[in-house]
Amino acid sequence: MDSSASRSLKRKPESLVRLKRSARKLFVDRGYHATRPQDIARDAGLGHGTFYLHYEDKRACFLAFVDDARSELYRFIRERIHGAESLEELIGDTLHAIYDYSDANPGVLNAAMSDDVIIDREGPSVGSLQQRLACDWADVIRDGTKRGTVVNLYEANIIGQAIVGAIHQCRLESDHSGRPRSEVIANLTHFLVRALTP
Repeated sequence: MDSSASRSLKRKPESLVRLKRSARKLFVDRGYHATRPQDIARDAGLGHGTFYLHYEDKRACFLAFVDDARSELYRFIRERIHGAESLEELIGDTLHAIYDYSDANPGVLNAAMSDDVIIDREGPSVGSLQQRLACDWADVIRDGTKRGTVVNLYEANIIGQAIVGAIHQCRLESDHSGRPRSEVIANLTHFLVRALTP
């Protein structure tokens, strides 16, 4: 392999890292629609064409950003729910993890939870981060129902959506009102446990 090909191979992963970092920053700061591929490339200090070496279009770049945010969030949650034995501990620890992730990564969840109807209008539906989180909560409900720790009254997919909506709305309310995060988490945990416990 000649030295120019070797340098090109080394640059590709580095350019992808730079593009991802810039895309994340711009999607958070500007939103999906106000961010253009050329803006991402310019912010990364790369040529416009380099963007298309890694992504087919802006939508593909955004979906990669969403996948990265989801993976980060899930690692964050897994580290914090390890050892949760009861439904109350699982819910409380998960809520703490989500809010801690949001604090450590300002704006990322809001950007990653953009309305999938807007994004998917430009291609096949892949589901937003919000939908994926709701599916995960639905799985928790189904599993709890099978084990007898969750009441068997609900359609899990509907309640999964409701839980994600409640988490998101409560986080916004606590941010706007200045209400202590611990109070929000304690109330939401208590509410969900009472609603789900047989």
